[in-house]
Amino acid sequence: MMRILVFQHLAVEHPGVFRDLWAARGDQYRAVELDAGEPVPDLDGFDLLVAMGGPMDVWQEDLHPWLVAEKAAIATWVRDLGRPYLGVCLGHQLLAAALGGEVGLMARPEVGLAEVELTPEGRADPLFAGLPDRCLTFQWHGAEIRRLPPGGVVLAGNAACPVQAIRWGRHAYGVQYHVEITPRTVPDWQAIPEYAASLQAALGVDGAARLEGDVAERLPAFGAAAWRLDANLTAIVGGG
Repeated sequence: MMRILVFQHLAVEHPGVFRDLWAARGDQYRAVELDAGEPVPDLDGFDLLVAMGGPMDVWQEDLHPWLVAEKAAIATWVRDLGRPYLGVCLGHQLLAAALGGEVGLMARPEVGLAEVELTPEGRADPLFAGLPDRCLTFQWHGAEIRRLPPGGVVLAGNAACPVQAIRWGRHAYGVQYHVEITPRTVPDWQAIPEYAASLQAALGVDGAARLEGDVAERLPAFGAAAWRLDANLTAIVGGG
């Protein structure tokens, strides 16, 4: 059994399909809603730290003071304790920022379906074992990692966002795209004003209206990819 600590930054940006995978395996997870004022808990007793997405940006510490404690906790977890980490979207960017990298706004948000390609390092990394070199992903972000933290390795990218996945150290990972999506992801996120604005900026009114249907057709493939990535990460955690 694996004990997982989850940092959330918005109630509807939860671990999604991973919750089902963890439950089926008998893993236990504790979600901490940082944006709602829940404090970072004692890190002892957890095997994996997972940080999810959110509408805020990593540098907005004046608006979201809890980001300071979160970044410190991430740095302690991966650098000082050397424990496994998975960051998704904002969580991916937080990994870079916590370790000395740079995150900034993109020229245009990347929202919707987009192909991502593994780098040679990504093709050799155990996190992506059994996954294709090129795959369709679900994106919803307006910021990106501009400079890797010292020691960071790019595992995947595309033209819109060259740093789509990273590894730091032995087993601290970040993925910019959303592997956790469920049938509720698009409608739930469309109700968030910041997300609705980026969606229309990226796809226009018609494209935004089609997104839920476009994603629904691909949910089985996305679910299979999530299963494989989760299984790979579990093996990595189990191997120390």
